[in-house]
Amino acid sequence: MARINGYSDAPRREPVRTAREIVLPTCTLRTWRLTDAESLVRHANNVQIWRNLHDAFPFPYTRKHADEWVKSAATLWPATLFAITVEGKAVGGIGFHAEKDVHRRTAVIGYWLGERYWGRGIATEAVRAMSDYAFRNFDFIRLQAFVFEWNDASRRVLEKAGYTQEARLRRHCTKEGRTADVFLYALLRE
Repeated sequence: MARINGYSDAPRREPVRTAREIVLPTCTLRTWRLTDAESLVRHANNVQIWRNLHDAFPFPYTRKHADEWVKSAATLWPATLFAITVEGKAVGGIGFHAEKDVHRRTAVIGYWLGERYWGRGIATEAVRAMSDYAFRNFDFIRLQAFVFEWNDASRRVLEKAGYTQEARLRRHCTKEGRTADVFLYALLRE
């Protein structure tokens, strides 16, 4: 059972817009801190992480990148970008951003996790909790995620978290000089 700022995930009457921390059995999701930069570099500077994310996520991932990221993410309010932490150390990231105009009630969710922590159920738990947080505290009716065709592990994470594959977008992106398909997953507000 997830706990947000000390409250269980039982139905709430009031939104938790002030949530800065979501405590889960395998990890904690919390807002980014300036002290996360060193751990962020340690886990983000990995070609296996980079190859599954947008090119805006740099590789190699340097201390300068980490410092800039935590400075911008730590000041974002209401919080939509969280560090995935294990034993108090930032080992990944998860967040969402709202689409615009007629798509304003749709958010795109994204996440990454340090390779050392793969296969432990952490990403699935984090996606479930972040999806719940987004629906409870914002006016979204739809969350969606895009996954490169070669990232079967991320597809499984989304499916275990309740997302449904809606489409295979043919030749939708180019990564590492390779044009590839992307899978579109979505979760709708109940």
